[in-house]
Amino acid sequence: MPETTDQPAAPASGANIRLENLTKTYPGSPAPAVEDVSMEIKAGETVIFVGPSGCGKSTTLKMINRLIEPTSGRIRIGDEDVTDIDPVKLRRKVGYAIQASGLFPHMTVAQNIALVPKMIGWPKSRTRSRVEEMLDLVGLDPGEFHDRYPRQLSGGQQQRVGVARALAADPPVLLMDEPFGAVDPITRDHLQDELIRLQHELHKTICFVTHDFDEAIKLGDRIAVLRERSHIAQFDTPEAILTNPADDFVSGFVGAGAALKRLNLTRVRDVGVVDFPTAGIDDPLESIFDRLRAGAQNELLLLDRNRRPYKWLRRSDLARAKETLARAGTLVTDTVTRDATLRDALEAVLTDNAGRVAVTGRRGEYIGVVDMETLMNNVHELLEADRLEAVEHQHELQEQRAHLTQREQEGLDEGGGSRA
Repeated sequence: MPETTDQPAAPASGANIRLENLTKTYPGSPAPAVEDVSMEIKAGETVIFVGPSGCGKSTTLKMINRLIEPTSGRIRIGDEDVTDIDPVKLRRKVGYAIQASGLFPHMTVAQNIALVPKMIGWPKSRTRSRVEEMLDLVGLDPGEFHDRYPRQLSGGQQQRVGVARALAADPPVLLMDEPFGAVDPITRDHLQDELIRLQHELHKTICFVTHDFDEAIKLGDRIAVLRERSHIAQFDTPEAILTNPADDFVSGFVGAGAALKRLNLTRVRDVGVVDFPTAGIDDPLESIFDRLRAGAQNELLLLDRNRRPYKWLRRSDLARAKETLARAGTLVTDTVTRDATLRDALEAVLTDNAGRVAVTGRRGEYIGVVDMETLMNNVHELLEADRLEAVEHQHELQEQRAHLTQREQEGLDEGGGSRA
């Protein structure tokens, strides 16, 4: 029934999801695609389904909003058993984002985002306001993107709009089926950071399918490692899976370099982001020169008119910048956000080969710099923690062996006594 007020409701936070003995068998198939899956996902939690191709992870996800109907089992969202309610109404209450965004090409960005709010009867003024709010939330300028069509957007921008559309009606649950799989690696990193930032603000319940274990570590509060037919091999935190994989199958997903993979668990916002000398592209040349000559640093960061990192300028560039900055300096090739992982930051620093990377906000605006020394200190701390953990584990094994040897000896003594 359409709403009669323009007053927005309080934002919806996440809802518990329970899968109870969920099974899907396709007609003519000798074995189930998904078999007897039971799982509880906490409200506000990001849970990642990861597993080999064809293991049933996407099928499991699609059964939650009944894009695929389960053969048997129950699905509960919050206190409601959704297995028997109208699936169309259910899908309007559950956000859904897929690979390559799935935007309607004949609709503008605003029309795509407004789709579900209009369907469920939101007033026009509330819908219009929500579209602008969602564009701003995913880091797209409403004035610039409102009337564009999907073909006029980059792949990363399309995915942002896809997420905005999925969240537009403020659902408690967001399902994401390999949403970042079709974009280039740099854009993918930025979209992952954006999702982490959004989740900090919104606290939705997110179920996310990926085949990329590094992505699972970066995004997940918990990870469900799935075998064939979505049988759960391990369902635990990224830290627990990295440090204590349940079996060889899970170890195969973790792969080599577990200590370095833990760099995906620490964010740039958790380490030292420092200020750095900056200048604006429209500042007088003389003032830029004075700042370079007088500063303790050998360089400064030149910002564009939107305060986004543009060029690194060194003192050695002064000779080439007597009248213009056009040929002087080195273009900024990569930045990271505060929600980027230490691994992202380390890769950016090594790629730039200058010992630091600029940290940016939602619209790409400059926030600060994180440097190689800070990153390496954190890497050394992780490696040292792993070394101490390995030593402790070794001591525990030695104690267990000694205890077993003692018990075996006691058994021999008792046996010898009886024989005597």
